[in-house]
Amino acid sequence: MAPSCGLFICFLLWGSLELCYPQPLWQDRVSRLVVKCLEAQLVVTVSKDLFGTGKLIKPADLTLGPEGCKPLVSLDTDDVVRFEVGLHECGNNLQVSKDSLVYSTFLLHNPRPVGNLSILRTNRMKVPIECHFPRQGNVSSQAILPTWVPFRTTVFSEEKLAFFLYLMEEDWTSQKRSPTFQLGDTAHLQAEVHTGSHVPLLLFVDHCVATPTLNRSASPSHTIVDFHGCLVDGLFEASSAFKAPRPGPETLQFTVDMFQFANDSRNTVYITCHLKVTSADQAPDQLNKACSFSKSTNSWVPVEGAAEVCQCCAEGNCGISARSRRLVGQWHKPASRSRRHVTEEADVTVGPLIFLGKTGNHGVESSPSSLTSVMLGLGLAVLASLTLATVVLGLARWRQAAFHPVM
Repeated sequence: MAPSCGLFICFLLWGSLELCYPQPLWQDRVSRLVVKCLEAQLVVTVSKDLFGTGKLIKPADLTLGPEGCKPLVSLDTDDVVRFEVGLHECGNNLQVSKDSLVYSTFLLHNPRPVGNLSILRTNRMKVPIECHFPRQGNVSSQAILPTWVPFRTTVFSEEKLAFFLYLMEEDWTSQKRSPTFQLGDTAHLQAEVHTGSHVPLLLFVDHCVATPTLNRSASPSHTIVDFHGCLVDGLFEASSAFKAPRPGPETLQFTVDMFQFANDSRNTVYITCHLKVTSADQAPDQLNKACSFSKSTNSWVPVEGAAEVCQCCAEGNCGISARSRRLVGQWHKPASRSRRHVTEEADVTVGPLIFLGKTGNHGVESSPSSLTSVMLGLGLAVLASLTLATVVLGLARWRQAAFHPVM
């Protein structure tokens, strides 16, 4: 398995974002960061002068992936810090699409004060990294099996369902190339199930939760879909909703107004959804539905089926809520083996979604509107000071003329 267009990397540095579209090998203009996606390994080489300022970073301040893998041991005289890890190591996330396997991780620079000092001379920086590998092609040299197979093998193949969650462009025609957002933007999400030779199925989004890390039980968190298909994120100031009608029974689309976690310095969000299917000829019910809240009618509206299936969304009681299952550490239990050819389910994650312009003590980005506001404030302050000085000087001259008349 060799990489084709092996890397998509977003490099956040000096308050700006540089998007480097898929290439077998990526490196920035002055080779301060080089990434190679090999057949079974990820190699990352980082210059100690990462920011180009002459202030060298410390290898101990660099980690790779959610599990914080350490770099290889390097000498003080070395100019670079090097990581060599397996594609499945360091908590790397794997997503499967129709055409490719995508391994995603990130490089984290988290500086710490030296000795007894309480100051930092370099920024905290998080660099998302993705490696793309094609799925097409036969990698086996063994003989091709005959087309006839026993009935039990056919049933087993029908049980294999592949669930996907994609971040889409606004027109829904293709996957989004950049995972970056501004607050106030809308994320377009598309859930799919690939059924192969399975009987026709109907896909539902049972529950979705957003977290700042890959851990779906992390805190803080925000529930987007709950109560077996109620898109509760659209209840208040958001306009989040399922898209109707569906493109097909095995696809379900919905939008989410983007947000950030308060009092949290991280600028990433992961969305994990529990997807499930039922037979296409089964009518939606309280446990299998897709409902959005309509502010114009102040009511819940289903994508398909009778309006009554959404009434439980207003009550917050459509059976055991997904929120309650998370609190006890449980999501849906898999169906029994005798029914696995009828109902299947899986948890799928999309992310990281990256917010631009978020400010904070450890941020590396600055919002243009924030900088404009600061400059405008400084200008007004200077103008007010000059006006006050002119008034004071005029009063002083008037007093001098009044008490010292010219003879």
